Amino acid sequence: MTIPDDVIVIVPTYNEAENIEAIAAAVRTQGYRLLVVDDGSPDGTGEIADTLAKDDEGVAVLHRETKAGLGKAYGAGFARALELDGRVLCEMDADFSHDPKDLPRLIAAIDEGADLAIGSRYVSGGGADDWPWHRRAISSGGNRYAAFMLGITVKDATAGFRAFRADAIRRLHPETCDASGYAFQVEMAWRASEEGLKITEVPIRFRDREAGTSKMSPNIAIEAMALVTRWGWQRRFGSKK
Repeated sequence: MTIPDDVIVIVPTYNEAENIEAIAAAVRTQGYRLLVVDDGSPDGTGEIADTLAKDDEGVAVLHRETKAGLGKAYGAGFARALELDGRVLCEMDADFSHDPKDLPRLIAAIDEGADLAIGSRYVSGGGADDWPWHRRAISSGGNRYAAFMLGITVKDATAGFRAFRADAIRRLHPETCDASGYAFQVEMAWRASEEGLKITEVPIRFRDREAGTSKMSPNIAIEAMALVTRWGWQRRFGSKK
């Protein structure tokens, strides 16, 4: 059974000064280690994280000079977490859209044999309570499109609340992913499926942030649609790059 100290929760940040102390406290209260990956936040997020790390050896900070996208931040974060000997590596947003109290259920799924546990909005018991109908329709439609194009059975491939077995990360090579934005989540789910890894979806209730500014933009959504379409085309008619 996984003990809390085996778990490293990776939280990428860009201008999350309003949230970083609270999310760090919520993760550390459960005994899990925290790795903050800050992309040069001009609002001082990285400096706040450094202060937290000085006072708590269970907190580490990885500074990146520029904002290069979620996928690149996670790629660097996973590499650092492996160096820190994490046995279970988690992804989680800094803004409390993912409830830290759900982390033990993701870890439990790994203990029960999953290589990848996804906090899913689209399995029984999951949802996004704050979303209007059109946002739910766009999100669920995008997930169905990804499943169709890539031949995966994951219902919430765009989810960013996850736990990976360390050996799975070594097999998936996240640092080589094409996607820099939120399509990174789809790409990692696809790679896991192609590798034959065991994927378990754990129901979670997603909620919108209360503080700070969302990083989602039309360009990120366009990148995701374009990449999924390209990957799907390659899967059907050519070799996958």
